[in-house]
Amino acid sequence: MKQIQIACGGQTELREELENFKKECEENGTLSQVMFQIFSEVLDEDVTSQISDTIDDIFPGTPYIGCSTSGNIVDCQLADEIIVFATCFEKKSTKFSVFQYDFSKEPFENITSEIIKEANKNPWVKAIELYFSIPEGSTTKFCDGLNGLREDIQIFGGVTCSDDITSDDCCVFSSAGKYSDKSVIVVFYGGEELFVDSIKTTGWKPLGRSFTVTKSQGSLLQELNGIPAYEVYHKYLNISNDENFFYNTLEFPLFYEHNGTTILRVPVSGNADNSINMSSDMDIGSTVRLSYGDPKTIVDSIATESRRIRDFCPDILHIFSCAARRTFWSSNEPTYELEPFSSIAPSTGFFSHGEFIRSNRFLNQHNVTLVIAAMREGEAKIRKTENVPSANDNPTVSKVPLVSRFATFISATSIEFEELNKMLETANKNLEAVAITDGLTGLYNRSETQKKIEYCLSDIKNTKLSLIMIDIDNFKQVNDTYGHQKGDAVIIALAKILKNDQSQVSTGSFAGRWGGEEFMLAIPDVDISAAAMIANLIRMCFEATSFPEIRSQTISLGVAQATEKDNIDTLFARVDSALYQAKRTGKNKVVVA
Repeated sequence: MKQIQIACGGQTELREELENFKKECEENGTLSQVMFQIFSEVLDEDVTSQISDTIDDIFPGTPYIGCSTSGNIVDCQLADEIIVFATCFEKKSTKFSVFQYDFSKEPFENITSEIIKEANKNPWVKAIELYFSIPEGSTTKFCDGLNGLREDIQIFGGVTCSDDITSDDCCVFSSAGKYSDKSVIVVFYGGEELFVDSIKTTGWKPLGRSFTVTKSQGSLLQELNGIPAYEVYHKYLNISNDENFFYNTLEFPLFYEHNGTTILRVPVSGNADNSINMSSDMDIGSTVRLSYGDPKTIVDSIATESRRIRDFCPDILHIFSCAARRTFWSSNEPTYELEPFSSIAPSTGFFSHGEFIRSNRFLNQHNVTLVIAAMREGEAKIRKTENVPSANDNPTVSKVPLVSRFATFISATSIEFEELNKMLETANKNLEAVAITDGLTGLYNRSETQKKIEYCLSDIKNTKLSLIMIDIDNFKQVNDTYGHQKGDAVIIALAKILKNDQSQVSTGSFAGRWGGEEFMLAIPDVDISAAAMIANLIRMCFEATSFPEIRSQTISLGVAQATEKDNIDTLFARVDSALYQAKRTGKNKVVVA
């Protein structure tokens, strides 16, 4: 199996390339085993029709598929705005068929019934590829309708779009139908010597507390925990319900468990009643969480999946990557995360509006997801062992203002713990401020911090408690080089961050100076995942702080969550050990106990 790119600089050049390619096929006897793909960022029927008409003219009866995209991918790199590819199947036993269904004329139930009927009629079918124009409503009925397919059939594909990811403009076209903005193209692949594997990866991580879907109607998400769904995005991420709502929520989809797999759901738009339109149904009673893209997690998950694809030894790769992932990385590196796949096999694909993949027998539509289909003919060809290149963990290439969104999220979450904070203040209202605070920073002193932690720990069966222990890196050098006055300024700056002057962390938590350049931050009712995220935010904020006449400073942090078996000594020992590991393994990092 081979993929061959056809130059598409103009009609004359395209025609010459196709005629030369046809001669090669005739000489090799593969003319009947060719299929064309056309991906276009140009949403112009005249332009795409000229290309498809030329293919029809030179390769009459040869199947082709095409769609509009938010960016084209060739060999894991961003490609020209229009690309034409020919796939040559070299095994005579390999079969493929193209169908196109207009869902503006018939319901999804009829279409999926036809697809299943066709697949059952052709037992050679091993995989189905989908090119889906953006529907007006949910794709759930379509996905559920295909769950009746044989369990061994893989399904993958993408929702087409345009260079404006906030727009519903899109199209599909094929040899089996016409140019349409309301259709789905279905490609069957199979045969005795064709093998297919497919993977998905996200790298997005759940953020903070969970919510329950308490009111919804299909893909209309109305309430989470009894409040309008939009209010969650506004309260926790400070996202407004305006014309930029879709773009601003792209990086913070809902983390959703469905059909035994994790799905990311991006809101399509907000409504006047503060409900949210989703691309697929949201079941009442489902648990969801906000999520965010973590560069390291993305890189790690892609490294794992690229090894699996490499071991499959594919001939070609088809890539469907969400347009939101393209916006996540800088404009200079839109295919940054695809690097590990570049040396595995030739690839083609596009940036999509949504992604399809079948897992555990169920077909699901995903958002903010990377789906890759790998195909080969014949047995796996053992290639020379090579190190698969890996994308470097470089969070700076993410251009969405994650830190500012996190600050809002932490602030909003912390406010919910205000009642606990008031209880603590009432219990200690007779204490003199001078007896419980550190004179330099205004934070609680070590004794008072320990008392408050013990108070929280006494109720650990009914609540959560996470500790963050912080130490300023190389602080002795600051004092020795610049003097104690400058050193005090560094300590005060960190204290201000903990007091919410910069990071908005401490409204529902309490911090204390543990001694010298060490600090302790206690966060009631927060699990270790959220605490680690808060710790990393503090680290970034402090690293970005400027000190006159002093170079930038860094901190190391240890994080631990209390368990029912903990006493004050064991909890302190674990968080201290995590901090020591952070210091010992390079500093300026967060280590979780």
